[in-house]
Amino acid sequence: MAKTLKIGDVTVPGQVLMAPMTGVTDLPFRVLASKLGAAYVATEMVAAKELARERPDVVRRAAVGAGLPLTVIQLVGRDPGQMAEGARMAEKAGADIVDLNFGCPAKEVTGSAAGSALMRTPDLACRIMEAVVQATTRPVTVKMRLGWDDDSRNAADLAKRAEALGVKAVTVHGRTRQQFYTGQADWDAVAAVKAAVDIPVIVNGDILTADDAREALARSGADGLMLGRGVYGRPWLAAHLERALADGTTPDEPGPEARLAILVEHLRASVEFYGMPLGLKMFRKHLGWYIEQAPWPADPQHRRDAKARICRLDDPLAVEAAMGDLWRRNLPDIGKSVVEKEPQLIETAVA
Repeated sequence: MAKTLKIGDVTVPGQVLMAPMTGVTDLPFRVLASKLGAAYVATEMVAAKELARERPDVVRRAAVGAGLPLTVIQLVGRDPGQMAEGARMAEKAGADIVDLNFGCPAKEVTGSAAGSALMRTPDLACRIMEAVVQATTRPVTVKMRLGWDDDSRNAADLAKRAEALGVKAVTVHGRTRQQFYTGQADWDAVAAVKAAVDIPVIVNGDILTADDAREALARSGADGLMLGRGVYGRPWLAAHLERALADGTTPDEPGPEARLAILVEHLRASVEFYGMPLGLKMFRKHLGWYIEQAPWPADPQHRRDAKARICRLDDPLAVEAAMGDLWRRNLPDIGKSVVEKEPQLIETAVA
């Protein structure tokens, strides 16, 4: 039986979480991942300053969407007042949890002294946490790194201060900012954060398989784990790892028919949400990942050539047909929602 996580007054029905990822965890992706069994999928990183101004493009990133069991909106910024107002807006938009980004390593974020740069200014980070906790009735969580660099690994200290300020959970990526995504995530180092606090700690970084999930939890002592780049082209991964942790199995990856159903559902949702041509443009990164992650065709060069060709198509129906041909299956007779009309395919994906 799957474990649950208690974050403030919210019960997450699992311990495998999907990280907020700009350009990835938009509403179409979150709805699909939830249908496939993910317990927790956060929004894209949302700039608190722009959310407070109600800019349409920023509000769209925080779109809640009907039917999602849990809405987690992640805010980024460095001004306590703006972050507080962003939290109020997030709650108004329907957030169940408000997450604060103290971990993004991107230069455009750290260059404005936000994201993981806040680990260099822990007093400012604490003022932000205090302001946000006071501004919203929703549980506040923080996603951070081990520190800015190896000489300033302050995640345990910052987590302890966060807990004292009323933060209800912390997620720790097992790298410093200066590592970006190089090397290996240090799951052992997350154990120091777990030892420092009583609130839930979630381990993040390099978790791609069931064995990774078990080892990351064992070495960190964390209460849950968070997936990032591992879900590229595999929106079912959270559900697979949840099952693996619950019963000790390693579920098979979806076959071609199930993957095709998932891909088409995702493509159509993206076009419906954004309209054309933006919907197809937004989907192309996912399309490339779906092709890269599938084992068909067996020749990697064939897959690379197919990716280059199919990602240039400008008609969603042509994409559907090309993918059906690539994976050597006749395109199913599918209607408005593959997930609803062909549930056996989706059950195959998460079985």
